[in-house]
Amino acid sequence: MPEGHTIHRLAADHRERFGGRSVRVTSPQGRFADSAALLDGAVLETTEAHGKHLFLAFEDREWIHIHLGLFGKVTFGDTTGAPTPPPTDTVRLRIAHADAYVDLRGPTTCALITDAEKRAIHDRLGPDPLREGDDPAKAWRRISTSRTTIAALLMDQKVIAGVGNVYRAEVLFRHGIDPYRAGRNLTAAEWDAIWTDLTLLMREGVRLNRIDTVRPEHTPEAMGRPPRVDDHGGEVYVYRRATMPCHLCATEIRTADLASRNLFWCPTCQAP
Repeated sequence: MPEGHTIHRLAADHRERFGGRSVRVTSPQGRFADSAALLDGAVLETTEAHGKHLFLAFEDREWIHIHLGLFGKVTFGDTTGAPTPPPTDTVRLRIAHADAYVDLRGPTTCALITDAEKRAIHDRLGPDPLREGDDPAKAWRRISTSRTTIAALLMDQKVIAGVGNVYRAEVLFRHGIDPYRAGRNLTAAEWDAIWTDLTLLMREGVRLNRIDTVRPEHTPEAMGRPPRVDDHGGEVYVYRRATMPCHLCATEIRTADLASRNLFWCPTCQAP
């Protein structure tokens, strides 16, 4: 499932290609056909992201709400006046104009919603490190009284929105925090540092369109080690490095199941 930086990047990409323009809206697959017909020819006014939720705003404040889930995929194409290639029958939503198109396949959610319905989605989500003005104190009020592990709390979108398995594992390593520590045993200073770090890391994720979490002194060039070889790309400390030596202390990285997701940590650098 994409992490929050990917959704914010998608919001920016939609806005850059289609914002302020009248667009064709279709649903080749048919599952969004009625709503697409209502929007076809309308102006895409703006876009927005909150956590893993993408919102596309059209005239009259109608919104397309998209959640990619585990299998959703977005593909952009540039045509610069050439004929737009025909979509496959798996495309749930196509947005297009003379110069560009975007296809959406396999999302968990693709729905036309009202302002009120959109607000209800925001209300059930925690603060997002990438949303200007979101208050980390809202998350802290939940974390500071919870017996749940900080690793589980960071993945709970009602507590903090947009953090996924990679950022969860990496930010806890960067701050030397045992992932099994209860939220209520975290200090306010530790939470402030986590939030600040997530904001910086996720902004870089939007900029680079990948996740890099190692500090400059721990890059392959600085340490004289081989670069990471992984389909996901990016340099990391612990994520998907189970049984490999920690970059800092050489302890074997551990993995375990936590809330149906794989957790990764260094038992030395993140000792209880």
